[in-house]
Amino acid sequence: MNARTVSVTLIIISQVLALSLWFSASAVVPQWQAEFGISDTVAAFFTNAVQIGFVIGTLVSAAFGLADRLDGRYFFAVAAVLAALANLAILGLDPRSGGVIALRFITGLAMAGIYPVGMKLMTTWAKGNMGLMVGLLVGALTLGSASPHLFNALGAIDWRFTLQLASAAAFLSGLLILIVQTGPNSRKAAKFHPAMVLAAWTNKPLRLANLGYFGHMWELYALWTWIGVFLSASFSLTFSDPFMASIYAAYLTFATIGIGALGSVFGGLFADRLGRTTLTMIAMAVSGACSLVAGFLFGGDPVILTLLCLVWGIAAVADSAQFSASVAELSEPETVGTMLTVQTSIGFLLTLVSIQLVPYLVELVSWRYAFAFLAIGPFLGVVAMACLRAHPDSIRLAGGRR
Repeated sequence: MNARTVSVTLIIISQVLALSLWFSASAVVPQWQAEFGISDTVAAFFTNAVQIGFVIGTLVSAAFGLADRLDGRYFFAVAAVLAALANLAILGLDPRSGGVIALRFITGLAMAGIYPVGMKLMTTWAKGNMGLMVGLLVGALTLGSASPHLFNALGAIDWRFTLQLASAAAFLSGLLILIVQTGPNSRKAAKFHPAMVLAAWTNKPLRLANLGYFGHMWELYALWTWIGVFLSASFSLTFSDPFMASIYAAYLTFATIGIGALGSVFGGLFADRLGRTTLTMIAMAVSGACSLVAGFLFGGDPVILTLLCLVWGIAAVADSAQFSASVAELSEPETVGTMLTVQTSIGFLLTLVSIQLVPYLVELVSWRYAFAFLAIGPFLGVVAMACLRAHPDSIRLAGGRR
């Protein structure tokens, strides 16, 4: 295999392994709730602590242009080892303690050196297929995010096994990334200036691409955080055996999140050929519709609910990489890493609101209507991408395929 194939493959594998940490604690929430009586509100902080850490980490990275100025391989490796150690340390604490939330924060802080940096490394190998390259990377993120739910099911719902395996996977990613070579698209970083960060908003095409991404993120991480709890509650009403209900919920949660990897890859292929804005508008329209419908299937036929979740899982991620690909194509080459970091930082900041909002909505309007509020994001995202499509600079997207 040539250097490009080896490096791209290793970046993807490293990303899958490292990102298994993101939802490692969220995946075991049903067990912690049963064993320790943890509430949904507290459970939300297990994911939101990661989001907060990630946002702060990416803001620091963007402020100093670290994603463009440091060797991404070493940045990624150190971050992966730090995140793995923080995740493993949870095993020594009572899940009800504030220390767990602090360790999840450290995990998120380290993720700022993994996800955006991995994306930057991947873009250095793009050659007329930016959508596919970033799509593969986001597909890896999706599989990594889904994997704790699979670990959970395979470990017969032993939450310690889930945390141990996710930490081991992250350690391995930190070793593998060191073998990666940087591609020919790599550029020496420009001297940092605050205007580089402000360009994410003052440059209209970049602003529209980012607004589309923000609408997408409003839905995505709230879906990934709460779909397992939603399914566990739903199947407890339709399965006579509580253990089987929890096992099936764990497998379907993994499938709902994990199938998004296929959506991301095929979305990248589609967008490279037929247009970035076309793909993102279709995907957000479908995922928004699923948000509206899902609650009406709560406690209903498991087969129909399963089909809906699989469609939702594909659509919710099919567009994700294309917002990043759009920013990479609309940015100056020497600022791509910083622009991607700014985009992800603000996008993940927004997820803090939607993730924390869901349990309050469940109490207020029940699971039947709680997910419907997530549809606001993708529907507004469709509007932003339609505006980008009409902008003259959209000709820079996907080689002129808007």
